Amino acid sequence: MEFQSEAKLLLLLLLLWVMHCGHTQIRVERYASIIDVTNGGTWGDWTWPEMCPDGYFASGFSIKVEPPQGIPGDDTALNGIRLHCTRGNAEQNTHVVESQSGSWGSWSEPLWCPGAHYLVAFSLRVEPFSFPGDNTAVNNVRFRCSDGVELEGPGLSWGDYGDWSDSCVKGVCGLQTKIQKPRGPRDDTALNDVRIFCCNS
Repeated sequence: MEFQSEAKLLLLLLLLWVMHCGHTQIRVERYASIIDVTNGGTWGDWTWPEMCPDGYFASGFSIKVEPPQGIPGDDTALNGIRLHCTRGNAEQNTHVVESQSGSWGSWSEPLWCPGAHYLVAFSLRVEPFSFPGDNTAVNNVRFRCSDGVELEGPGLSWGDYGDWSDSCVKGVCGLQTKIQKPRGPRDDTALNDVRIFCCNS
Protein backbone atom coordinates (compact mmCIF):
# COMPACT_ATOMS: atom_id res chain seq x y z
CA MET A 1 0.00 0.00 0.00
CA GLU A 2 2.78 2.42 0.89
CA PHE A 3 4.46 1.85 -2.50
CA GLN A 4 1.17 2.51 -4.33
CA SER A 5 0.62 5.76 -2.42
CA GLU A 6 4.13 6.96 -3.24
CA ALA A 7 3.65 6.03 -6.90
CA LYS A 8 0.38 7.97 -7.06
CA LEU A 9 2.03 11.00 -5.46
CA LEU A 10 4.91 10.89 -7.95
CA LEU A 11 2.45 10.57 -10.85
CA LEU A 12 0.47 13.57 -9.57
CA LEU A 13 3.64 15.68 -9.22
CA LEU A 14 4.72 14.72 -12.75
CA LEU A 15 1.31 15.67 -14.13
CA LEU A 16 1.39 19.05 -12.39
CA TRP A 17 4.89 19.70 -13.73
CA VAL A 18 3.83 18.87 -17.30
CA MET A 19 0.75 21.09 -17.00
CA HIS A 20 2.89 23.94 -15.63
CA CYS A 21 5.42 23.64 -18.46
CA GLY A 22 2.71 23.58 -21.08
CA HIS A 23 0.93 26.57 -19.54
CA THR A 24 4.17 28.54 -19.34
CA GLN A 25 4.97 27.80 -22.99
CA ILE A 26 1.54 28.96 -24.14
CA ARG A 27 1.82 32.18 -22.14
CA VAL A 28 5.35 32.99 -23.33
CA GLU A 29 4.51 32.39 -26.99
CA ARG A 30 1.65 34.91 -26.79
CA TYR A 31 3.85 37.85 -25.82
CA ALA A 32 5.75 39.55 -28.61
CA SER A 33 8.07 41.63 -26.40
CA ILE A 34 8.68 43.27 -23.03
CA ILE A 35 9.37 47.01 -22.80
CA ASP A 36 10.97 48.83 -19.87
CA VAL A 37 12.62 52.10 -18.88
CA THR A 38 16.10 52.89 -17.56
CA ASN A 39 15.29 55.15 -14.59
CA GLY A 40 13.39 52.76 -12.30
CA GLY A 41 14.12 52.68 -8.57
CA THR A 42 16.59 50.24 -7.03
CA TRP A 43 14.64 48.92 -4.02
CA GLY A 44 12.31 45.96 -3.79
CA ASP A 45 11.75 42.78 -5.79
CA TRP A 46 10.00 41.89 -9.02
CA THR A 47 6.56 40.41 -8.38
CA TRP A 48 4.29 38.31 -10.61
CA PRO A 49 3.17 39.42 -14.09
CA GLU A 50 -0.52 40.00 -14.77
CA MET A 51 -1.91 39.76 -18.29
CA CYS A 52 -5.00 40.85 -20.18
CA PRO A 53 -7.16 37.94 -21.36
CA ASP A 54 -6.41 36.56 -24.82
CA GLY A 55 -7.53 39.00 -27.50
CA TYR A 56 -7.65 41.98 -25.10
CA PHE A 57 -5.34 45.00 -25.05
CA ALA A 58 -4.93 47.80 -22.51
CA SER A 59 -6.90 50.86 -23.60
CA GLY A 60 -6.60 52.67 -20.28
CA PHE A 61 -4.91 52.70 -16.88
CA SER A 62 -5.40 53.89 -13.31
CA ILE A 63 -2.92 54.41 -10.49
CA LYS A 64 -2.78 54.01 -6.72
CA VAL A 65 -1.31 57.13 -5.10
CA GLU A 66 -0.57 58.09 -1.51
CA PRO A 67 -0.95 61.87 -1.07
CA PRO A 68 1.88 63.87 0.54
CA GLN A 69 2.23 62.98 4.23
CA GLY A 70 3.92 66.16 5.44
CA ILE A 71 6.58 66.25 8.15
CA PRO A 72 7.43 63.89 9.82
CA GLY A 73 5.36 61.49 7.64
CA ASP A 74 6.80 58.85 5.31
CA ASP A 75 5.86 59.45 1.66
CA THR A 76 5.58 56.59 -0.84
CA ALA A 77 3.84 58.42 -3.74
CA LEU A 78 2.92 55.93 -6.52
CA ASN A 79 2.00 52.52 -5.11
CA GLY A 80 0.42 50.66 -8.03
CA ILE A 81 -0.75 50.61 -11.65
CA ARG A 82 -3.80 48.90 -13.12
CA LEU A 83 -4.32 48.21 -16.81
CA HIS A 84 -7.87 48.36 -18.16
CA CYS A 85 -8.06 45.81 -20.97
CA THR A 86 -10.71 45.95 -23.67
CA ARG A 87 -11.69 44.53 -27.03
CA GLY A 88 -12.18 47.93 -28.58
CA ASN A 89 -14.98 49.28 -26.40
CA ALA A 90 -13.99 50.99 -23.16
CA GLU A 91 -17.57 51.07 -21.87
CA GLN A 92 -18.17 47.34 -22.24
CA ASN A 93 -16.16 44.14 -22.14
CA THR A 94 -13.49 45.60 -19.82
CA HIS A 95 -11.08 43.49 -17.75
CA VAL A 96 -8.79 45.05 -15.10
CA VAL A 97 -5.35 43.57 -14.34
CA GLU A 98 -2.95 44.53 -11.57
CA SER A 99 0.44 43.17 -10.56
CA GLN A 100 1.34 43.57 -6.88
CA SER A 101 0.84 47.07 -5.47
CA GLY A 102 2.07 48.89 -2.39
CA SER A 103 0.02 49.20 0.78
CA TRP A 104 -0.73 52.92 0.76
CA GLY A 105 -2.97 55.31 -1.14
CA SER A 106 -6.16 55.04 -3.18
CA TRP A 107 -7.00 54.27 -6.79
CA SER A 108 -7.68 56.98 -9.36
CA GLU A 109 -10.36 56.90 -12.04
CA PRO A 110 -9.08 55.31 -15.27
CA LEU A 111 -7.67 57.38 -18.13
CA TRP A 112 -8.54 56.07 -21.62
CA CYS A 113 -7.03 56.22 -25.09
CA PRO A 114 -9.43 57.79 -27.60
CA GLY A 115 -11.65 55.53 -29.67
CA ALA A 116 -10.37 52.02 -30.22
CA HIS A 117 -6.70 52.85 -29.64
CA TYR A 118 -4.39 51.02 -27.22
CA LEU A 119 -1.53 51.90 -24.87
CA VAL A 120 1.81 51.30 -26.62
CA ALA A 121 4.60 52.95 -24.54
CA PHE A 122 5.25 54.41 -21.08
CA SER A 123 7.51 56.70 -19.06
CA LEU A 124 8.11 56.87 -15.29
CA ARG A 125 8.57 59.92 -13.08
CA VAL A 126 11.13 58.85 -10.46
CA GLU A 127 12.61 60.74 -7.53
CA PRO A 128 16.37 60.02 -7.29
CA PHE A 129 17.85 58.58 -4.11
CA SER A 130 18.59 61.09 -1.38
CA PHE A 131 20.32 60.66 1.99
CA PRO A 132 19.31 61.80 4.45
CA GLY A 133 15.78 62.19 3.16
CA ASP A 134 12.40 60.61 2.54
CA ASN A 135 12.70 58.52 -0.63
CA THR A 136 9.63 57.82 -2.79
CA ALA A 137 11.00 56.18 -5.99
CA VAL A 138 8.22 56.22 -8.65
CA ASN A 139 5.90 59.23 -8.38
CA ASN A 140 3.87 59.07 -11.59
CA VAL A 141 3.50 57.39 -14.98
CA ARG A 142 2.67 58.48 -18.52
CA PHE A 143 1.37 56.22 -21.27
CA ARG A 144 1.33 56.89 -25.02
CA CYS A 145 -1.58 55.64 -27.09
CA SER A 146 -1.38 54.10 -30.55
CA ASP A 147 -2.71 57.36 -32.06
CA GLY A 148 0.06 59.41 -30.37
CA VAL A 149 -2.07 60.82 -27.53
CA GLU A 150 -0.19 60.94 -24.19
CA LEU A 151 -1.97 60.26 -20.90
CA GLU A 152 -0.43 61.33 -17.57
CA GLY A 153 -1.60 59.82 -14.29
CA PRO A 154 -2.68 61.99 -11.34
CA GLY A 155 0.47 61.12 -9.36
CA LEU A 156 2.89 63.32 -7.43
CA SER A 157 5.48 65.75 -8.78
CA TRP A 158 8.73 64.75 -7.05
CA GLY A 159 11.51 63.68 -9.40
CA ASP A 160 11.64 63.80 -13.19
CA TYR A 161 10.36 61.78 -16.11
CA GLY A 162 12.91 59.59 -17.82
CA ASP A 163 13.01 58.55 -21.45
CA TRP A 164 10.05 56.83 -23.05
CA SER A 165 10.18 53.08 -23.40
CA ASP A 166 10.21 51.43 -26.80
CA SER A 167 6.75 51.09 -28.37
CA CYS A 168 4.67 47.96 -28.72
CA VAL A 169 3.90 47.10 -32.35
CA LYS A 170 0.17 46.72 -31.61
CA GLY A 171 -0.55 47.23 -27.92
CA VAL A 172 0.13 46.67 -24.22
CA CYS A 173 -1.31 43.45 -22.77
CA GLY A 174 0.27 43.03 -19.32
CA LEU A 175 2.55 44.38 -16.62
CA GLN A 176 4.93 43.37 -13.85
CA THR A 177 5.87 45.57 -10.89
CA LYS A 178 8.92 45.90 -8.65
CA ILE A 179 7.71 46.54 -5.10
CA GLN A 180 9.51 47.27 -1.84
CA LYS A 181 7.64 45.56 1.00
CA PRO A 182 6.63 47.60 4.07
CA ARG A 183 9.66 48.21 6.32
CA GLY A 184 8.03 49.21 9.59
CA PRO A 185 9.55 52.41 11.04
CA ARG A 186 12.14 52.63 8.25
CA ASP A 187 11.70 54.58 5.01
CA ASP A 188 9.21 53.04 2.52
CA THR A 189 9.14 53.56 -1.23
CA ALA A 190 6.53 50.99 -2.46
CA LEU A 191 6.54 50.94 -6.31
CA ASN A 192 10.06 51.15 -7.78
CA ASP A 193 9.85 49.97 -11.39
CA VAL A 194 7.55 48.47 -14.04
CA ARG A 195 7.86 46.10 -16.99
CA ILE A 196 5.21 46.17 -19.71
CA PHE A 197 4.25 43.25 -21.95
CA CYS A 198 3.34 43.71 -25.62
CA CYS A 199 1.10 41.40 -27.66
CA ASN A 200 0.31 41.32 -31.36
CA SER A 201 -2.94 39.35 -31.15
